[in-house]
Amino acid sequence: MTTQQTSPAPQAPTTLRRVAGTAYFPIAFVARFPFAMMVVGTLTLVVSARESIWLGGVNSAVVGLGSALVGPLLGAAADRIGQRPVILLSGIVNSLALLAIAAVAFSDLPDIAVLAVGFVIGASSPQIGPFSRSRLVHLILTRLPSGRRAHSLNATMGYESAADETAFVFGPVVVGLLATTLSPAAPMIGAAVLTLLFVTAFALHPTAKVAAPTAEEPVAQAPARELRTLRVLVVVAGALGVGLFFGTVLTSLTAFLADTGNGDSAGLVYGVMGVGSTILALSVARFPERFRLSARWLSFSALMLASMIGFGLAGGLSGLIVAMAIAGIGIGPTIVTLYSLAAERSPQGRSATLMTMLGSATIVGQSAASALTGAVAEGAGSPVAMWLPVGAAALVVLAAVVNALVCRAADPSLLPKHELSDQELREEARTLTELPTEHL
Repeated sequence: MTTQQTSPAPQAPTTLRRVAGTAYFPIAFVARFPFAMMVVGTLTLVVSARESIWLGGVNSAVVGLGSALVGPLLGAAADRIGQRPVILLSGIVNSLALLAIAAVAFSDLPDIAVLAVGFVIGASSPQIGPFSRSRLVHLILTRLPSGRRAHSLNATMGYESAADETAFVFGPVVVGLLATTLSPAAPMIGAAVLTLLFVTAFALHPTAKVAAPTAEEPVAQAPARELRTLRVLVVVAGALGVGLFFGTVLTSLTAFLADTGNGDSAGLVYGVMGVGSTILALSVARFPERFRLSARWLSFSALMLASMIGFGLAGGLSGLIVAMAIAGIGIGPTIVTLYSLAAERSPQGRSATLMTMLGSATIVGQSAASALTGAVAEGAGSPVAMWLPVGAAALVVLAAVVNALVCRAADPSLLPKHELSDQELREEARTLTELPTEHL
């Protein structure tokens, strides 16, 4: 007599890396770089091609305007119809616009043509960061065992924070390297190639289909007016200040080093800030729970402000390096804290929309600051422009003060105090987009 052996049922994947696939993470990481490169890349290209710092700064501002006006609409469309069609369409348009500006800038077409293409670049820029966070949260809730979901949500959002931070800080460094070693058009051509390859790969990845809305699970969204509350807008104001900070620092640093004969080192000096920023962003998860989000925002934005006072007083390369290192310690945790607060305050079904609002505010700030700082450096000199980052950091501090005074109730602990049920996790994931914690 034979006994029938029954093989055990296959075990469900227990890690997000297995669920999403190993290739997902490098694809999503590299796909962020075109967005991080576009403002500085267009500035570098237009200044070189048209020999006008003023036009380059205005074009950067127009890129930011396009992102501000259309970026949140892309997020809203993804919340409604799914990511794949939105990313594919925006990616194709964006790559063509990046190639177009490389040709238009060196053509005989009037300046308005350059500005028009710049607007299309900003308007069509794919919103990879918020889309990736929303996608991974969906996978965690539907594919991982319930006992691992809370931890995986936190770990995944920490990784996403570091990926965004790294791309946004080092994107301009890549622009500088390509522009100096190849040609001013090389960063735009490179960004177009990255968009065609990696943004398309991100859109076509199987996880995009899994996260798409279905007829069985209709989209439930809070009213759009909930995006206009003070609790939300103060965080957007903080993101705007961060964008102003990046734009004023990079442009004034480049102008100052060019005046002192060290223009080739601008990208490397700027990268010093990125090292400390990334390390501190990843270290936020180790902060004690009693160190509340409002206090973190105040503390680290104040460090940003102090570092920029030192930046204005530096007067030489060594002083600038020290100031940039201290600035990195402040900016990294500040960015993570802003996105953590935004995650907690996102209205139901509006997480991608709010995250694109923060991304657009950052780009608008960077673009406007690049234009203003470039004009000041050209008209009043780089030593005067070196003090503009103080104003940008002061705006971040002011927003932190408003948040602490008015929105203290919206600063709960980042970690749950009890085991969350599946329903509670689903409610949390509707708004969760970026909680800082350790690596995956």
